[in-house]
Amino acid sequence: MSSEQSAPGASPRAPRPGTQKSSGAVTKKGERAAKEKPATVLPPVGEEEPKSPEEYQCTGVLEIDFAELCTRWGYTDFPKVVNRPRPHPPFVPSASLSEKATLDDPRLSGSCSLNSLESKYVFFRPTIQVELEQEDSKSVKEIYIRGWKVEERILGIFSKCLPPLTQLQAINFWKVGLTDKTLTTFIELLPLCSSTLRKVSLEGNPLPEQSYHKLMALDSTIAHLSLRNNNIDDRGAQLLGQALSTLHSCNRTLVSLNLGFNHIGDEGAGYIADGLRLNRSLLWLSLAHNRIQDKGALKLAEVLRAFELTHTEVVERRRLLLEKGTQERSRSPSSSRHGDSKTDREKSQMVGISNSALVDKTDKTQTMKTPKGLGKKKEKSWELAKKEEKSGSGQSPTQGTPKKEDATKAGKGKVTIPEQKPSRIKGIKIGSREKRSILPESELVVEATEVINPLLEPVEHRDGKVFMPGNKVLLHLNLLRNRITEVGLEGFLATVQYQMQFSKAKSVSKGPVGLLWLSLAKNCFTPQCPAYAIIQELMLPRDPIKAKLREDEAMAFFP
Repeated sequence: MSSEQSAPGASPRAPRPGTQKSSGAVTKKGERAAKEKPATVLPPVGEEEPKSPEEYQCTGVLEIDFAELCTRWGYTDFPKVVNRPRPHPPFVPSASLSEKATLDDPRLSGSCSLNSLESKYVFFRPTIQVELEQEDSKSVKEIYIRGWKVEERILGIFSKCLPPLTQLQAINFWKVGLTDKTLTTFIELLPLCSSTLRKVSLEGNPLPEQSYHKLMALDSTIAHLSLRNNNIDDRGAQLLGQALSTLHSCNRTLVSLNLGFNHIGDEGAGYIADGLRLNRSLLWLSLAHNRIQDKGALKLAEVLRAFELTHTEVVERRRLLLEKGTQERSRSPSSSRHGDSKTDREKSQMVGISNSALVDKTDKTQTMKTPKGLGKKKEKSWELAKKEEKSGSGQSPTQGTPKKEDATKAGKGKVTIPEQKPSRIKGIKIGSREKRSILPESELVVEATEVINPLLEPVEHRDGKVFMPGNKVLLHLNLLRNRITEVGLEGFLATVQYQMQFSKAKSVSKGPVGLLWLSLAKNCFTPQCPAYAIIQELMLPRDPIKAKLREDEAMAFFP
C-alpha cells in the first residue's frame, strides 16, 4: 500500500469553502484581509447629491413649485396647497337620499371611525389656500394663509415661487406670527411679484414696533390694505398718518385702508386726519371698532370741509407757486415775453377786481394774444406771490395756466374745486369706481404732471387766513362702534351740509363731491338723535347702493 494512504478510520479534512489555494504559495492573513476589504465606498448607482433650491426653475404651478422648494430646503412636513373652500348652498335632503345616507353613512360604521376622526383633524393642518382664475392651476388669483407661523425660510421660498404667478392679485395673512423682521422681508418680496398684485391683508399680527406704515411707502404699489386686529394704537396711527401724506410727500396708490378692530384713540384719529389733509388718492377708510371720541371725530370731520392752512402750509404753497411760475417761464419762448408783458401786467392788476366787464375784456385780450394762458410773466416772482396772497379772489395768476376759464372764475372771486381732480384720481388708481374723465388725453397728461401737491388747489381768503376746500376725494368713512357723542356728531353734520352745498353749487359734476357713505352707528348717542337723523336723511340720496336699489324697484314697478 502506498504511504500516502490515510490510516484506517481517519477521514481526510475537507478544506474550508473559499480557502482553496490556487497555487502552491501560502497566503498571509493580512494580505487576505486587505483583498477582502473594499478600497473606497462609492454611492449607489443613480443616487444624486442634494439639490440646491437656488438651481430650481419654477414652473408657474404653485403646488408643484412650493413642494419642490420645501423639499430642497430640507422640510419633511410642509403645508399643502389647496383650493380655498367655498360655502355650499343650503341642502334639503329628500326621502330617498336620507334612506341612502342611513345605509351608506361611514359615521355609522365602527370600522370607519378612525377615518372620520382623521378627516376632522385634517381641517386644522396648515395649508396654503388659493383661488384660481377659471380653474387653471397656473392662474392663482389670491393666496390665503391662516393660523400657522410663516417663518423667514418660508418667505424665502415664496420669493422664488410667487413671482412666476402672473395673475396674482391678493395676499392674505391672518395670524401667521409676523415679526418686524419678517414683515421687512415680506415687503422686499412684494416688488418681485406680478404687477397685478394690488391687495395685501395682514390681520391678527400685532408688531412691537408697529411698522405697518412701511407697506405704504412712496414706491409701494398696494392699492388695498387691511390692517385689522393688530393692536394699533396712537403711535402706530401717527406713522400711518405720515405715510398717507406730509408736507413734502404723499401716497398716490392706496385706495382703501381698513384699520378696524384696533386701539386708535383721539390722538391717533387726529394723526389720520392730518394725513387726509393733503392726500388725494384714498377713497375708502374704516376706523370701526376703535376708541375714537369727540375730539378725534371733530378732527376727521374738519378735514372733509373747508379748513384753514397752517403757517407752514401757506409758506410751502407760496414756494410751490413760485417754482411753478419759474418752470412755465423757462418753457415759454423768449421772443413772446416782451409782447405779452403789458397784457400780463394788466391781468395781474385786475385779479382782485370783481367788475365782470373788465374780466370779460381781459379774457378776450388773453385769448387773442396769449393762447398759452397766464404763464408768461415779466414781473418778479416774489411780487407775484405777494399779490396772490393779498388778493381775495382765491386764484393766483400763475395758477390759472391749464385752462382759460379758470381765469374768469378767479376774477369773479368764486371758490371751485380744480378741474384736475378727476383726472388726478384716474391717473393714480386703476380700476376705481369713480366717474371717468371726459377730457382729452393730452390734457390728462398735462394735469397729471402739474398736480404734484394739493396745496396748488384754488383757495379762499377770509379774514387774512387761507382756506382749502377740504378733502372731497374720500367717498367712504366707517366709524362704527366708537365712543362718539352728540358733540362729535354735530361736526359731521356740518361736514355733510357743507359737501351738499358744494356739490349743488357745481354746474357740471366732473370732480369728487365728498362722502357717499358715512357710518356712525353704535356710538354713544341714541338712534333718535336729531343730528343723526338729519345726517341719515342727507346721506340717503348720495348712497350709490341704495340709489341703485331704488332705481331697480322703480323699474320693477313701472316696467
